[in-house]
Amino acid sequence: MTKYRKIAATAVLAAMTSLNALPQAAEAATLLDLLRGGPGKSNQRSGLSTILEPQARGGLEMGDPEPLPKVAGPRYYTYKAEATRPIAIKAPAAPAVTDAAAVSPAVAGDQPQVRRFLAETGVRAPDEIAAAVETYYKDNKPLIWVTDSGITDRARQAMQGLSQAGEAGLAPEDYAVALPAEAADPADPDKLARELARFEVALSAKLLTYATDTARGRIDPNKISGYHDFKRKTVNLKPVLNMLRLSPDVAAYLRSRDPDNAQFQAMKAELARLRAADSQAGARVEIAPGTLLKPGQSNPELANILAAIRTEGSEELKAAHAVVLSAYAGAPEYTPELVAVVEAFQKERGLKPDGVVGRATIRQLTGHSNAEKIDKLIIAMEELRWLPDDLGQRYVFINQPAFTAYYVNDGREQLAMRVVVGSKSNQTYFFQDQIETVEFNPYWGVPKSIIVNEMLPKLRADPSYLDRLGYEVSYGGRKVSSTQVDWNATHAVDVRQPPGGDNALGELKILFPNSHAIYMHDTPSKSFFQRDMRALSHGCVRLAEPRVMAAAVMGTTTAEIAKQIASGQNRAVQVPQKIPVYVAYFTAWPNKDGGIDYFDDVYGRDDSTRKAFKAISDARAPRS
Repeated sequence: MTKYRKIAATAVLAAMTSLNALPQAAEAATLLDLLRGGPGKSNQRSGLSTILEPQARGGLEMGDPEPLPKVAGPRYYTYKAEATRPIAIKAPAAPAVTDAAAVSPAVAGDQPQVRRFLAETGVRAPDEIAAAVETYYKDNKPLIWVTDSGITDRARQAMQGLSQAGEAGLAPEDYAVALPAEAADPADPDKLARELARFEVALSAKLLTYATDTARGRIDPNKISGYHDFKRKTVNLKPVLNMLRLSPDVAAYLRSRDPDNAQFQAMKAELARLRAADSQAGARVEIAPGTLLKPGQSNPELANILAAIRTEGSEELKAAHAVVLSAYAGAPEYTPELVAVVEAFQKERGLKPDGVVGRATIRQLTGHSNAEKIDKLIIAMEELRWLPDDLGQRYVFINQPAFTAYYVNDGREQLAMRVVVGSKSNQTYFFQDQIETVEFNPYWGVPKSIIVNEMLPKLRADPSYLDRLGYEVSYGGRKVSSTQVDWNATHAVDVRQPPGGDNALGELKILFPNSHAIYMHDTPSKSFFQRDMRALSHGCVRLAEPRVMAAAVMGTTTAEIAKQIASGQNRAVQVPQKIPVYVAYFTAWPNKDGGIDYFDDVYGRDDSTRKAFKAISDARAPRS
């Protein structure tokens, strides 16, 4: 028999959505394709790109190893506000009148001095808003906000309503409209009519802008970064101006456009409470930066730590440890009874109850300032508008900054568990999908980013690396040894890890097929769940209690899930009913008791959202 000749190959990603079979070689993109921008070239939705580091020419033509490539993740963008255009309203044609009694005074005699200037206001708006304004006024409908001599009471109601936009987490200055002159100018008889026409059109555009913003958010999230993936909502603007014209209370109508789900209402109430409260800066207990206190040690900051527990701890905690707290006189010694108090506080806040006071515990003790909470709430209210108006009665909600996954059934939280999410260099995306499948004893199709970035350098040094770890390598539909592959050149191979105790996905994975190859799964690295900061994975969501979550989405028991796992067979089972899953990113989010919990911005995404807010407001500011 002739020996196998070495296969010139560099591994790329096996199909992550396949549960049973490997993809055919003809369907796989080669690494050479990726390097040359061919079939494997990434797109913005996948967020994967391959970057060839500058090197001297070589590779296949020269017989030298090709330069080590790098698969990079998505990037953050400089936010650009939506382009605007002039609102073009045609000058009305004089109606042909044969019977004066048949002419509606609301149309024919409707502020004729103002109406003749509607075509030259120069007001600009994004195309969607401009088109809705044009649609209303093109039919010679009644003006809403002005008469020939000034603005109407309805206009004042509208401006008052827009000035309260901050209550809904929006920016009132985004909807400001300059008032027209209060009286005619003898030197310019048309000046007042011209200004009133501009006011009429500008206020209508701002009101439609509010209606759009409050329904879907000011920001297009997909323009923040490649990690955001949302189908932006459409807003039916056609009836809005007519509704505003007919509404007995314009401000109330505007409020009715705000989201009314329980999460938004909880945030709105908290925002009002924080803004109404006096500054709490003086009430906050400060703990020296960099403090680290372990049981048995002595530290003068202990007094501040106990003072913070008195302020931030629950009434139940303070009642349970009342004797110790009342007896404490400010000594720096961290005694066992004081350790017990700290451990109780840590457990209450979802931290590891080890009694060690470090950065995470101090953050919980000192809390976020009032200003920080308000900022987080405004961003969270914006992000909530990107999601469906109603999250549903049954769904899974993964909040990355909280490192927690929640299962909601019948509108109530029934399950919350710790999760590990992507590291800062391998961030988990922000998107929504539907859970479709639970796979037991899964294979792990190794992502191309891991193969290229992490495995390829090792394979070039030791081609037996994958064989020794028990991974399966496939080329052209047949399994081969990793030692048969020439890892210095390029062709497509697939790499996967068989089921077993060392499998990176553990006992099961819960799939909601998406272009980002993200899913929930078990993990053999259980110690990660004991950490307070759990942004540690390559992007997928690792579950602390995968059997419990699988039982919830399958509508069965953990005992039945255990039977499926015990079979040892790789088996994919569809869930009885598809379940919405929100892979979300909120640094402020309501808890099951209706209060708001606040979290650190692990990926720095809030800062990108703030910059987008500024870009929007700058674009909407009046032009000088």
